[in-house]
Amino acid sequence: MKKIILFSLILITFLFAQKPKEVLLLHSYHKGYIWSDDISKTIEKRFNEYDNIELTTVYMDTKRVADPIYLDQLAKLYKQQFQKRDFDLILASDNNAFDFVINYHTYLFKNLPVLFCGINNFDKAFLEQNYMKKYMTGVVEQVDLEKNFELIKDLHPNLKKLLIINDTSKTGYAVKRDLRPIMKKYEKIFEIEYIDNLEINGITKKVSELKDDTVVLFVLLFKDTTGKYFTYKQGFKEIRKASNVPIYGLWDFYLNYGIVGGLLTSAVGQGDAISKMAIDIIEGKKISQIPILEKSPNEYMFDYKELERFNIDITKHVDDYTIINQPSLEYKKVTKFFILAILIIMILSIIVVTLRANIKRRLRVEHALSNRLEFDKVLLDTIPNPIYYKNTQGKFLGCNLAFANLVNEHRDQVIGKTAFDFFTNEVASKNTIIDKELLKTFSTSTSEFTFYTSSNQMKHIILNKAVYKNIDQSVGGIVCIMDDITERVQQKQFLIQQSKLAEMGDMIAAIAHQWNEPLVELSALVQDIQTSYLLNELKDVEVNDFVQDSMVQIKYMSRTLNDFRNFLKPSTKKKLFSISKSLTEINEIIGKQVFYSNIEMTFNYKNKNEELLIYGYENEFKQVLLNLINNAKNKIMEKQLDIKEKGNIIININRCINFNTIEIIDDAGKIDEEIIHSIFQPYFTTKSDGTGLGLYMAKVIIEDKMRGTITVRNEDDNVVFSIKLPHKKA
Repeated sequence: MKKIILFSLILITFLFAQKPKEVLLLHSYHKGYIWSDDISKTIEKRFNEYDNIELTTVYMDTKRVADPIYLDQLAKLYKQQFQKRDFDLILASDNNAFDFVINYHTYLFKNLPVLFCGINNFDKAFLEQNYMKKYMTGVVEQVDLEKNFELIKDLHPNLKKLLIINDTSKTGYAVKRDLRPIMKKYEKIFEIEYIDNLEINGITKKVSELKDDTVVLFVLLFKDTTGKYFTYKQGFKEIRKASNVPIYGLWDFYLNYGIVGGLLTSAVGQGDAISKMAIDIIEGKKISQIPILEKSPNEYMFDYKELERFNIDITKHVDDYTIINQPSLEYKKVTKFFILAILIIMILSIIVVTLRANIKRRLRVEHALSNRLEFDKVLLDTIPNPIYYKNTQGKFLGCNLAFANLVNEHRDQVIGKTAFDFFTNEVASKNTIIDKELLKTFSTSTSEFTFYTSSNQMKHIILNKAVYKNIDQSVGGIVCIMDDITERVQQKQFLIQQSKLAEMGDMIAAIAHQWNEPLVELSALVQDIQTSYLLNELKDVEVNDFVQDSMVQIKYMSRTLNDFRNFLKPSTKKKLFSISKSLTEINEIIGKQVFYSNIEMTFNYKNKNEELLIYGYENEFKQVLLNLINNAKNKIMEKQLDIKEKGNIIININRCINFNTIEIIDDAGKIDEEIIHSIFQPYFTTKSDGTGLGLYMAKVIIEDKMRGTITVRNEDDNVVFSIKLPHKKA
């Protein structure tokens, strides 16, 4: 039994030891920021020696954004991102990550040990105040300002002025606070000027005017007073370019870019120290047993080129130091020269052989490419659709023959021009806006426009656009395939007119009803005037009354004819028009016919005091109304053959947020559910003499031409046709 227990313990220990340890490295800044990169490289190099450590690195990017809302959203993102991860240790690099881990420790990393590095102005009491003492330890970052001041004073005994350049970042403020007492101490020895409130041009101007008895201490410059952001290289290089005096620094990542050197804070030292602590914890050491390293691992480091440039001798003042860019001894130079010469000869020989092979291969590829280009050109010219492609500035780079013919230009004349050279300002401006949006979103676009060719021929075109990229993944421009739908548009318009003519019989019957009463009235007036004449009772007043009454009836009949003629005339363009006016004109045409069919037609305006408008084609809209009302009337009349009762057509008009709605309701009985979804299909009809075009064209007019919707539903024993149309230009 004891052997079994012992074996189990050994097996569990072995399995536990094989489980990889997951470590999360949380950087305050972004990848590409040399300080963060050096810390990462050092930690990764140390961890690569161990097979059981899995490192995950994330960047908070707080050099660019660090407001509380962003940090809170970041915490929520990490909560979701790491919810299935089981970390053993958290590493926090620099102050923002340090503060973030403390603030969200319970929320994200409850009970997990945390190691920090690169922390400025560290205070142990801060850990105790936030109940983090038992969870955290690490490495403090502390620039040694006083020793750097002392070094500058020793290396430049004739120094009269020290210019200190800093920014207003979080780290910059921390250094500024530490600088105050030291500046006060040394201002008695030489003049000290501190600047952190100038834009970059002002700083470079000031540096360029410094005298030979001046030295610059460069702290940080990631952002100037205008808010312009710099990388660690950009800001310093601007200063270095303008300076004719020595520049000292506080961080090692500026070394080799033009600082003389100094007692530098090292990211490599920070990364190495925290790596050792992390390995101790992974191997079983408790975090409470690892003391905080409060003495920052700084090192004297100098650039040989800058020391030579300003004739600075450090050997009398510094014992332990590192020098970069130091040249080799003479004999090493000679050896290296011969080795380098042999290598160069070998490399050049290989290059010659490779180039020769590449030239042959390139000639084959160029030949194949020429053939392919010729094929693509023929292929594009064979496609009947006009095609063009242009650059990001909107200038045409090429097109096929169909597009050149469309704009009546030779293909070579198209290249270099813009849409404004071939189309109207309205069309070109609209397409320019679409192109700009495409270049931002990298999506596709489908749009429609109408224009007149040079021969004054109207064309309806659909544009299908997409962004294309170059081989280096940079945006090349936009390619467009045009679809000429002129024939389809004309065919639809023909069908609309055809469906109008299909309604002609009902329209003529409606006019006959409209004219019936005026004709009877005119007949009575004529007979009355004749009787008065025969009886010698005709007076001037009676003649005038006869003329006035007759003109009233004739004008009414004329207005009916005008309404009929306007109905037949197709609308040429979209416009805003009144719903009530359209319904009134339709009622003028068929109202009497509906009335004499024993049908009551009711108009309900939900917005009684408001004129409701529609944006679209007025005559085509009236055609849809006429078709729906006629269908309702005919259905009610069929029902009345079986049941002698009064029919009802109710028309509801209502305003919505972006649409106006019209409902046409009849009580002639519901539509069979098996066919209700087919009634809008072309040539579908339940009438023996029907064409099946009426409701199909109603759907085309409302949805295709006027960008609205038309639907039908059964409601109890009633049928409800619902039309929704925009009340403003889209």
